[in-house]
Amino acid sequence: MTAKEQTQQWERRTLSPRACLSEQSRGRARPLKPCPMRTDFQRDIDRIVHCKAFRRLMHKTQVFLAPEGDHYRTRMTHTLEVSRIARTIARGLRLNEDLTEAAALGHDLGHTPFGHAGERVLNEIMEGGFAHNIHSLRVVERLENQGIGLNLTWEVRNGILCHTGPDEAGTLEGQIVRLADQIAYINHDIDDAIRGGILYPMDIPLSACQALGFTHGERINTLTADVIAASRDSERICQSEPCRKAMQDLRSFMYQSVYYNPAAKGEETKAQDMIHRLFEYYQKDPDKLPGEYQEIRIQEGTDRAVCDYIAGMTDKYAAEQFVGIAIPRGWTVK
Repeated sequence: MTAKEQTQQWERRTLSPRACLSEQSRGRARPLKPCPMRTDFQRDIDRIVHCKAFRRLMHKTQVFLAPEGDHYRTRMTHTLEVSRIARTIARGLRLNEDLTEAAALGHDLGHTPFGHAGERVLNEIMEGGFAHNIHSLRVVERLENQGIGLNLTWEVRNGILCHTGPDEAGTLEGQIVRLADQIAYINHDIDDAIRGGILYPMDIPLSACQALGFTHGERINTLTADVIAASRDSERICQSEPCRKAMQDLRSFMYQSVYYNPAAKGEETKAQDMIHRLFEYYQKDPDKLPGEYQEIRIQEGTDRAVCDYIAGMTDKYAAEQFVGIAIPRGWTVK
């Protein structure tokens, strides 16, 4: 029996009847030669972790733009925290941890530079709008691997697409990622805001602390355990009403106190102007786009190619490109 077959046997014996077994996947758009070691969902994890878009997450803003300090979250560390919370919930419910982890690791691959500030700009510019979950799907289906995509399983792609937005994932594992994402970002954004002096612990609504806990770890533990308990006898992944309300109260508090706070977001206007001007520059002179985007330009139009290029940039790379097109270079006599 191969390692893959042993894992599949373990899944059949151990996982909940509600779990998505790897051998029952709907498959990929293009068949792959079977791997004797890894299940399809394990292969998807590896494909995501080894792709370029995943590596770029370490240089993309989560909430705080260019913070001075080494301990603030980036889009990469956010993704890892989501993955850990999601796997804990999946294990507690005896669901497929590999599928859950793959969807969690891929859920933000399409996020723009400068966080949601960049996303808002591209949403304004692009006909039909721009949403990072839809673009994350485009990254794994179209943009990665020299334009042929990562060829992930249907279940992982569905979990990536449905981690936010109106549609619910078609698997319980995908539904876990949506809640794990919310649990992670609300709580680590509070932690970062306290570290940055924007919030103090006593600012956090007392009712939410009484319901969830007074520390970062207590709140995550309470919310994670609650999802497991509430979902055991439910047809979908859910929360108890007290925890759902407390988390919603925290989210509303963060929008009022942090997400629109000039101390945290004061530089966003500059970042958004940078994105606007980069888009206009490449829109007027699309020949300056890198070679891999020229095929997209021909097949799907200039705006689509420019959007794909900018959305994939890290914060630093976007700033460097902007300097290159907007700031005069020094001139020396040879």
